[in-house]
Amino acid sequence: MRVLSVASECVPLVKTGGLADVAGALPAALAGDGVEMRVLLPGYRAVMAAQDKAPVLCDIPELFGGPARILQGVLGDTTLYILDAPHLFDRQGGIYLGPDGRDWPDNPQRFAALCKAAVLIAAKGVGGWRPQVLHLHDWQAGLVPVYLRQSGVRDVKTLLTIHNIAFQGLAPAQMLSSLQLPAQLFNPRGFEYWGRISALKAGIVFADKVSTVSPTYAEELMTPEFGMGMEGVLADRAGDFTGILNGIDLDVWKPPYADPKDKAPYRTALREEFGLPKADGPLCVVVSRLTGQKGLDLLIEALPALLENGGQLAVLGSGDPGLEAAFSQAAARYSGVALRLGYDEPLAHRMIAGGDAILVPSRFEPCGLTQLYGLRFGTLPLVSLTGGLADTVINASAAGLAAGVATGVQFHPVNAQALSRALTRLCGLWRQPAVWRRMMRNAMTHPVGWDASARAYADLFRAMTA
Repeated sequence: MRVLSVASECVPLVKTGGLADVAGALPAALAGDGVEMRVLLPGYRAVMAAQDKAPVLCDIPELFGGPARILQGVLGDTTLYILDAPHLFDRQGGIYLGPDGRDWPDNPQRFAALCKAAVLIAAKGVGGWRPQVLHLHDWQAGLVPVYLRQSGVRDVKTLLTIHNIAFQGLAPAQMLSSLQLPAQLFNPRGFEYWGRISALKAGIVFADKVSTVSPTYAEELMTPEFGMGMEGVLADRAGDFTGILNGIDLDVWKPPYADPKDKAPYRTALREEFGLPKADGPLCVVVSRLTGQKGLDLLIEALPALLENGGQLAVLGSGDPGLEAAFSQAAARYSGVALRLGYDEPLAHRMIAGGDAILVPSRFEPCGLTQLYGLRFGTLPLVSLTGGLADTVINASAAGLAAGVATGVQFHPVNAQALSRALTRLCGLWRQPAVWRRMMRNAMTHPVGWDASARAYADLFRAMTA
């Protein structure tokens, strides 16, 4: 089974979120299920610098304003295809945002080019290899089914995976011609969305199958509360829509201890690194983008419940300036709160190793990975009851504790009052060492790898091509 993964980011080369982790981990996970997955990635500066000797497979004389090439690189044991288009990707700034923090104005063309390159590989193959399935990630690959339809290729199937429906790839209707899109599909049953082009909607409507990254998020997306205007489109595809939970790379996220009792030195080291004093309650960590989606404004409001119960908070992240300021003020005001702005992967590992609990109070969460890291390290997740958080954490309810299966704390509704109660409950559990240790052991043995999910993807790919 030959599958080409079409992604806008992929660890370890370039990452802004969980999509990159999935794109990087899934090829190796699928290999054991008889699926050869290769990855197509834009030739950003960081990618080109890491793959500077990649041979050229084919030339594209003109691609949305300039020449391009497809190169063949390598990512561990995975074959990597790189779309080298300097006029689109060789620039300072982020992969989606310019130095001014705004979207690159030519993002529609940049990722349309990625889609065109995927269709070229599907139609003609490269280096003697041609995929049977194109696995498309988010709106950046959403135009592939439309371009594939235009190309006349019928023997290559498409699966669109939605990692976050909040990002919909919108472009003005005036760009129909410049994006080389068929005007007859610009209608409510096609890729038209409130008078604009939506690359995500194009993928949802025209891909052979659609998936998202947890079963609960799949259900949520067909409701007005979570569907963000796409709920009706997804409901129309309900028979072709499924949720497959993400996993994590167990080699990358491997705790430095095998037994919960051995966490103590890492907790002490983390307190020292963040300048936190000893405390009577749990050391909680947040490793996250600082955004409203992540519910971190609610955490600011609920902080007294944690601190009054002897708990502490160490935060790593960046994002909304208002939230950065709020956490900075909290760190200045409370001795039990510490903040590091930015992102630091090694520090994230040390925080999850040394923390007692990891807080993920998201308003919505397609899958979430940090709670999976927490489970793996015995760092108990406190999560809102939504999306993949609901699918991966077993609540320390009376029933969960009585059955001896609890792995964390869930709360609902998603507001500051419920979060405050959950933080108080977390601290109460901390004061019961035997209960806490049992939960840690449950968490550390909970399956968070890719095995089951990779089998689900492999089964889906085979069903698509049967």
